[in-house]
Amino acid sequence: MANHKDALKRNRQNQRRRAQNRHYRTRMRTQIKKVRTAVESGDTANATQELQSAVGLLHRLASKGIIHRRQAGRKISRLQQAVNALNG
Repeated sequence: MANHKDALKRNRQNQRRRAQNRHYRTRMRTQIKKVRTAVESGDTANATQELQSAVGLLHRLASKGIIHRRQAGRKISRLQQAVNALNG
């Protein structure tokens, strides 16, 4: 357990950041699942719309440092490939 004032503050900050990061990661996974579900059902319009919101979210998370920028690029690329395959 932290004993110094600055260490106690650091623990509070870490807990707050951990909660925020978990929230963002959960949103990311849910959004990716929405795109995958739309692709599997064959709904082109819904898949394209969900892809746009997923791309924005992934870019935002990468800029905040919650996920690595290459991981964001990889996920975006794979989702885009799935939607493109659906289109034809």
